[in-house]
Amino acid sequence: MALKAARFANLFLTGALTGNEFGSWALLHPALGELPHQAHVRAEQAVTRRYAKMMPALMSGALLSFVPVLSLISDRRRSLPFLLGLRGMLCYATMLTITLSGNIPINRRTLELDPDATSREEFLELRARWDRLHTARNVLNLSGFGLAILGTLASFQGNR
Repeated sequence: MALKAARFANLFLTGALTGNEFGSWALLHPALGELPHQAHVRAEQAVTRRYAKMMPALMSGALLSFVPVLSLISDRRRSLPFLLGLRGMLCYATMLTITLSGNIPINRRTLELDPDATSREEFLELRARWDRLHTARNVLNLSGFGLAILGTLASFQGNR
């Protein structure tokens, strides 16, 4: 029963994070990019402030939710559910590394900008770097979530 609860929490947290990040990549940020320059800067700043309040807990929670799952799997080193879960966890760990080393410094710079004094070119260059990193994070999130799902499905085969 503990493993089932751990798997539920893992899929819930990784699914919430992955869906949120994918939605911001596919819908939110492209829509903000269509705004006039100053409105775009202000909108990105508002979104960045809001995400800064919830994303640390969601990202950390998604990553850490793999720990109980992996620790409760019997026959850890040789089982497919364990290997899939471990690979999924590595995807989220890599995503978090990119976030901390790339996206967060850009977010800090974005929050420092004066929308009335920042050139369009400077801002768009900053956004382009952020978007490239965000694309990589989405690939990792989607891969990690898929691996978590496959690990859960594989566990039904062996009743682990």
